[in-house]
Amino acid sequence: MEPTVADEKRTADAKRLATICYALYAASCLVGITAIAAIIVNYLKRDDVAGTWVASHFEWQIKTFWYGLAGAIVSWLLMFVLIGFPLLLAVGVWTIYRVVKGWLALADDKPVDASKLF
Repeated sequence: MEPTVADEKRTADAKRLATICYALYAASCLVGITAIAAIIVNYLKRDDVAGTWVASHFEWQIKTFWYGLAGAIVSWLLMFVLIGFPLLLAVGVWTIYRVVKGWLALADDKPVDASKLF
């Protein structure tokens, strides 16, 4: 079945939103707070993108945010035993990897497997 013009517009709008969220997550590596705006957009627009291939990117972004936040909290708690410093660096690298991997897949019009951590 051929996608309708309305389906194509809905997917294009979803892709635009996912791109904005990836940009906000990328900016959060420098600014920090922009990830909060991105997670809010992810949750507010989740139902709007449901049923499109872009929905996998929203799930990917949501999991990246929450796992990254949990990793950062654990890292901060472990700073007093010094293991927190390399752990925080690892969480940062992992987050950047997820943003880049997801953004590249989005640019290629491909879904991501949100069930995977890498």
